[in-house]
Amino acid sequence: MKKLFVSLFLLLAILLAGCSAEPDWKLEITKEPVFANGKESNFEIKVTEDGTTVKDLHIAAEFAMASMDHGTIDVVLEERSDGVYSGNAEFSMPGEWEAAFTIEKDGSIQEKVVNLNVKKAEGVASINGEWITDEDLEFYQFINKLHIEINRETDREKYTGEKLDEALAYWDNQEKLNQDKNQLLTQIIRLRAMAMLGLEKGHEATDQEVNGAIEKVRAQYSSSDAAKKLIAQYGEEKFWGIQEQQYARIVLTQKVQNDLIEKVKKENPKAGEQEILFTAEKEYEELLVSQVNSLKIEIM
Repeated sequence: MKKLFVSLFLLLAILLAGCSAEPDWKLEITKEPVFANGKESNFEIKVTEDGTTVKDLHIAAEFAMASMDHGTIDVVLEERSDGVYSGNAEFSMPGEWEAAFTIEKDGSIQEKVVNLNVKKAEGVASINGEWITDEDLEFYQFINKLHIEINRETDREKYTGEKLDEALAYWDNQEKLNQDKNQLLTQIIRLRAMAMLGLEKGHEATDQEVNGAIEKVRAQYSSSDAAKKLIAQYGEEKFWGIQEQQYARIVLTQKVQNDLIEKVKKENPKAGEQEILFTAEKEYEELLVSQVNSLKIEIM
């Protein structure tokens, strides 16, 4: 009887030991951090067990350079969705870093060490991995200035006296607003987001369409002394080379707009032109918000 009791005790101990086995958590870096010159960079990891994501974990990370002593960076991660955790860290320089992740849940604690090659950010923001650079911001700032100067030139020919002073004051204010990088970034994101949607809908911007659009704007600029002067200062070849990329996106965006106009016409066959355009514009803005929310946009 005693031997039987001992055997049963050992069997129970083995079973209990099996039940308390540590979970087999797997950690994967799904979004690597970057060096963003004095700014925090976002990163993400995914934790799985037997191919299934693991939620409700407490995760802390400690970053240190692999070959230099730049101190450590401590980050507590937040759960963004089931099994996906993210944090922000400000790296002192690009290079080889080591990340030690401490993972806790229900009394289980595990440490996972991952080597990272922290690269320098290629721009000020990205949309689905496509970078927006300082050069992009500078070009949008230049285009805005170009249009401000064209309008200023037009108003000088059109008005005199108090009306001219009011018009010029307005354009002076617009020039100040043109220094706002967030506004420039918003302009870029709006155009690129809708151009991406155009591609998703199966549209394309043919060379003929892009060249046709550019010829129209060339004619507009060639009639303005202010525009010609600014483009010459910027560099004509550089300017029109960037404009080709811009108008490929603009053509795609216009096709999305035309889709909406046709949709509104079918839904409101008795509506007048102004009502159709107003409704289509409203739906365009709603579609833009939805499209932006569906994209992975990161601001550095």
